Amino acid sequence: MSNASNATVQPPRLGFLGLGWIGQHRMQALLDEQACQVAVVADPSPQAQQRVRKLAPGAALASSLDELLAHELDGVVIATPSALHAQQSLRCLERGLAVFCQKPLARTAAETAAMVEAARRADKLLGCDFSYRHTEAMRRIRNSVVEGEIGSVYAADLVFHNAYGPDKSWARDPQLAGGGCAIDLGTHLVDLALWVLGFPEVARVDSRLYAQGRLLEPGATEVEDYAVAQIELATGATVRLACSWNFSAGCDAAIEAHFHGSRGGVAMRNRNGSFFDFAAERYHGTQRVSLAEPPDAWGGRAIVDWARRLAARSGFSPAIEPAVQVATVVDRIYGR
Repeated sequence: MSNASNATVQPPRLGFLGLGWIGQHRMQALLDEQACQVAVVADPSPQAQQRVRKLAPGAALASSLDELLAHELDGVVIATPSALHAQQSLRCLERGLAVFCQKPLARTAAETAAMVEAARRADKLLGCDFSYRHTEAMRRIRNSVVEGEIGSVYAADLVFHNAYGPDKSWARDPQLAGGGCAIDLGTHLVDLALWVLGFPEVARVDSRLYAQGRLLEPGATEVEDYAVAQIELATGATVRLACSWNFSAGCDAAIEAHFHGSRGGVAMRNRNGSFFDFAAERYHGTQRVSLAEPPDAWGGRAIVDWARRLAARSGFSPAIEPAVQVATVVDRIYGR
């Protein structure tokens, strides 16, 4: 056997841009799986810098993206405000670095397409944290649909109601965030629906956006805290979405995805209002079969998968291309 075959695959050297709650969680997931080397972190927060010293004491600290890019890296993990995702990702890709970016990948479909094209041109791995795909519940649901267990899917209903709202001011600025709850939470719902159904062509999108109970006009400068949308697919199927911030749901969150087929149905639901615990079931008439139950440590699976593919020297992956379709549907929800 050759020396090359015996060689140990080295985990990639990564830079982390932004280390808020989500950035810290994703770094921890990578470290738990020994899936990366934390080379450098850039975050202006002293609290974030203290967290870095605890999680990765050998990591260098940078005060800007320029300083971060001065280090020898294989890729960059971006967990900054949405308005910065596109420009920061483009700079990293143009420097020949792979990128894993938080959702939304960008504020608009045009920005998203530019990022995907830059990754293709550079032949670099671009990943997005569509994390709910990686729950065991959604994996089992997609398998049931793909394998035809519930027949032809003709309708889907997905909801994400959050009893809380974002605690960062930029998240309520449409110029910085790209919108309100529809881009923050609805992006996950659009992605899940299209991913389960194989990314079919979208024929029509109708929506309504509300702020504190008031219907918003197209182009409003105030972001929505409640959104509903109906998506008509070229297959004839209908997808209905609803999402909200600061919703009076009697619990922390209501997160569900139901798929209705000609021979039955499947559904994912969060347990006891949890943001983290999900169960899946398959239905036939009044009968139900459990497909998945918590606990399920799913939060870091997307980034760990990306890091392992990067370690294996994966270049551009077409798997990121449907992110443009997801962003296009979100644009249409906003009437853009």
